[in-house]
Amino acid sequence: QEVAREMIWMNQQIAGYNPVIIFISSVSAVLSSVNRTEYCVSKAGLSMASTVFADRLSREGIMVYEIRPGIIQTDMTIKLKDKYDRMIGEGLVPQKRWGLPEDIGKAVASIARGDWGFSTGMVFEISGGLNIHKL
Repeated sequence: QEVAREMIWMNQQIAGYNPVIIFISSVSAVLSSVNRTEYCVSKAGLSMASTVFADRLSREGIMVYEIRPGIIQTDMTIKLKDKYDRMIGEGLVPQKRWGLPEDIGKAVASIARGDWGFSTGMVFEISGGLNIHKL
């Protein structure tokens, strides 16, 4: 909220200033994982915060977005490498690979650069197609 107040003030003071807020949540905001309830609940809350901020701040000229990473190769997921390798191999992720931190970085850069100026409130799921519902 404090950052938003500062952005509102700066937007009134600086011509051409285009403030952007990017929330990094997780596919766990919408995918259940019974062994990680607190993680899922916290990501769902962050997702709703992004939506509410986008709604409230759009009239102030502040764009708000959410990035939902899927299965990303990080220190957090390394303990589950064998499990995720198997699940990815079985088709969980249509692109059949782990996501990389640079996949998320590229999305952040595109949004921060202003490439998505008429889409506040968008959720960018960077998950290799994990979001595709199929039978």
